[in-house]
Amino acid sequence: GAVGGVAQKLPCFGGGEDEAPKAKGKIPTKAMAKPNAVVESYFKLVEFLTLMFPVWTVVLSVVALIHPESFSWLTTEPFTVLKIGGMSVDSDLYTMFLGVIMLSMGITLTFDDFARTSQFPLPIAVGYLCQYIVKPLLGWGLAQAMQLSTPLGTGLVLLACCPGGQASNVATFIAGGDLPLSVLMTLASTVTAVFMTPLLVKVFAGAQVDVDGLGMMLSVLSVVIVPTGVGLLLNQFLPSVTEFLKPITPLLGVVLTSCLCAAPIAGISDVLKQYGFTLAIPVFALHVLAFGAGYLIPRLGLKLSEGYSRTISIETGMQSAALGYLLARKHFSDPLTAVPSAVGVFAMASLGSALAVFWRSIGGGSAP
Repeated sequence: GAVGGVAQKLPCFGGGEDEAPKAKGKIPTKAMAKPNAVVESYFKLVEFLTLMFPVWTVVLSVVALIHPESFSWLTTEPFTVLKIGGMSVDSDLYTMFLGVIMLSMGITLTFDDFARTSQFPLPIAVGYLCQYIVKPLLGWGLAQAMQLSTPLGTGLVLLACCPGGQASNVATFIAGGDLPLSVLMTLASTVTAVFMTPLLVKVFAGAQVDVDGLGMMLSVLSVVIVPTGVGLLLNQFLPSVTEFLKPITPLLGVVLTSCLCAAPIAGISDVLKQYGFTLAIPVFALHVLAFGAGYLIPRLGLKLSEGYSRTISIETGMQSAALGYLLARKHFSDPLTAVPSAVGVFAMASLGSALAVFWRSIGGGSAP
């Protein structure tokens, strides 16, 4: 019916209109056998608001830059979530928001999705090479071509050598890419970042940088793997629960993701106001080229599917700028080294969300 058609086009429920239902989550329509005007209006409203994702990201980022205090509540400061006897579980709002987003995506997945992806490792390998070979080369090339100063050039290279970020999973979800592939690529790049990031920064910038490998692996476990796994299990064993949750998650995911993109900008607003525009061109150029190369290499060069190519593009373009900023502040004395990653937070969020919505609007994302 009409509701089912609108539901299948919802951006936050996986691929394009031509996708096989098993490959991506859809809003169940069994519980909506008698659609009414209110339900149809709801889906149309969610569709519109979700397609405005880039606008929300830019607006909230500008607010965070001008009035950083407006996002002072969304931090990584830990607090006790649960206390049982002498044991306590600590977390922070930033991590919890990410977890809710990943949980909402997990409820659209099945074990068959991951089995299918793991049986065809070529896209993972191609994506890995794009992340850790192509993008670092682009960062180094831009630094040389634009004759950036040593700290700015080093910072741009550092940004280009970071692993995939969780925002890429959200963008893949909206773009009609392959979510299981996105999750596996994020995991692979993060686990190996403990040696790949320092090695590549040393090779391309001649700088030494230490990476907390254990901390990064624990982060991806708590933020990506656990909530996605919980959602997957719910979808597998408690479908009645997920059928209830799916219609309310699209807009929630967009709102939370937009806030998560704006919060780091609020935290570094002083740095951005002082130095940010100096590196706007090379940082945005890096991301545009990375998105482009990440799509063209698998799609035209290797003839991979549209869904795979979109995913690799987003994973290549949306790497963890927040991690780059943290590493730059921790391991380099010159504050200018952190500027590329600070600008990169906004570049990644704005360009990635816009690309995701564009792909979603034209459809065509499909599972192989």
